[in-house]
Amino acid sequence: MHFSLPGAGARRVAWQLELRSPGGATVRRWRGAAATRAGVADATVVCCGPISGAAAAAGRAANSLPDGVYQLRMRAEAGAGRAREVIRQQWDVAMGAPTPLALAQFSPLPTARTARSPAAAPAAGALPYTVYYGNLHSQTSHSDGGGALDHCTGAQEPQSAPFGPEDAFDYARRHGLDFLMASEHNHMYDGSDGSNPSADPDQARGLYHGGLVAAAAYTAAHPEFLAIYGMEWGVISGGGHLNILNSPELLGWERNAGGELLADIATAKGNYGALYTLMRERGWLGQFNHPKESQFRAVGQPLGYTEDGDAAMALCEVMNSNAFSVNTDETENRRSNYEPACQRLLEAGYHLAFASNQDNHCANWGMSYTNRTAVLLPENTALSSAALLDAIRARRVFATMDKQAQIVLTANGRLMGERFSNSGPLTLDVRHASATGRQVAALAIISGVPGKRGSTTQLPLAGAASGGGITLTPEPGEHYYYARITQDDGTLLWSAPVWVSQQPAPP
Repeated sequence: MHFSLPGAGARRVAWQLELRSPGGATVRRWRGAAATRAGVADATVVCCGPISGAAAAAGRAANSLPDGVYQLRMRAEAGAGRAREVIRQQWDVAMGAPTPLALAQFSPLPTARTARSPAAAPAAGALPYTVYYGNLHSQTSHSDGGGALDHCTGAQEPQSAPFGPEDAFDYARRHGLDFLMASEHNHMYDGSDGSNPSADPDQARGLYHGGLVAAAAYTAAHPEFLAIYGMEWGVISGGGHLNILNSPELLGWERNAGGELLADIATAKGNYGALYTLMRERGWLGQFNHPKESQFRAVGQPLGYTEDGDAAMALCEVMNSNAFSVNTDETENRRSNYEPACQRLLEAGYHLAFASNQDNHCANWGMSYTNRTAVLLPENTALSSAALLDAIRARRVFATMDKQAQIVLTANGRLMGERFSNSGPLTLDVRHASATGRQVAALAIISGVPGKRGSTTQLPLAGAASGGGITLTPEPGEHYYYARITQDDGTLLWSAPVWVSQQPAPP
């Protein structure tokens, strides 16, 4: 386990780790504490191996466990009082050789590359969409990213690194991504992590607008790739980071010594309710970045729900690879899972699809790991900013740790991301495809009730129809459902939810 508390100095982190069996029983538990140095600490536990091969022949080693998909649940706590911070993460782990599940045959949806093939033709009965894979969270030298790989060990001093947005877009395109967002910290356009009293407002605004121009020019020159430029708004401590995907103007709260705003539009630091209202008014879309359950306060509550926020916020990062990785062969092994916080946002009432990004600060945009955010565009629709934003508004998105895999959830034939009324039975179908032959080791269908905290639960699949489907009749009221697949190599995929208004049975 790797703990990172940027700017925290020396802190004590108390942690607990549980390993739960495929049936949900706790089979191992570890506790400990780690002291951070320069804001980071590591802890290692020795677990167990699968009961297979030599271990099985030897009569099952004492600390071995049967093959299967287990779940690790970690809780870490640091600080006290108002500075107390609690982090919860959970990971499915494939041990040994889990028995694959037999899901219904699903012809993979075309991707950007297969769709360009002269021989490409949609399979009979296939969904009419093409999948585009990319990364919606990265930084360049316009803020604290763009660090040279040979000496990048963390966030860069703002505007000090050698590589800017054009470098990021070119790197991502050459390495096979379909889109990349340079999401620059909105409060670093003065060249400072704090406040720069001598900053020039025209220079700060000009840098942001120059990034927008650079993205448009790069896309025009490379129409098979979408370059996106925007901002990561907010601060971590007492706030929370979110991306604004399509703002033509820089938002901020910092001023120079003369009182001049170092942005186009003034937004109060930490006022998420007001920000959501502005975003809704302007038609801007947002993504909750690496969310924690203590962040994004609105209406007096962490992760607080507002109608404006629901209209503006479309994505929640469910899993990211390490933000300061210098890996360039997609094998980074430090990763974070934010599914519990995303579940709290869904429970609060937000309509969010899941995203998986890399938060790159070093010059390896999209290449630290194989995780991607995948977006479904209607077939024969060219990749463009408008098309991508339309798909995100419709929540036609899935998150994956495997860029060669796909997951699609339908409910009574309605595609993931949709909101609809239903009466009578509801059939949820999960489809999976892998271009590399990966199989499904575990399937979870998660349900919850918008507006009801603690309602998230995993549906029993014992009576599920063969092929990854389950039929149920929900209680009258509001519900959401999403699917999570664990592949036989331990990589995960998350579908977008569907939202169902279940109507009472007729008298």
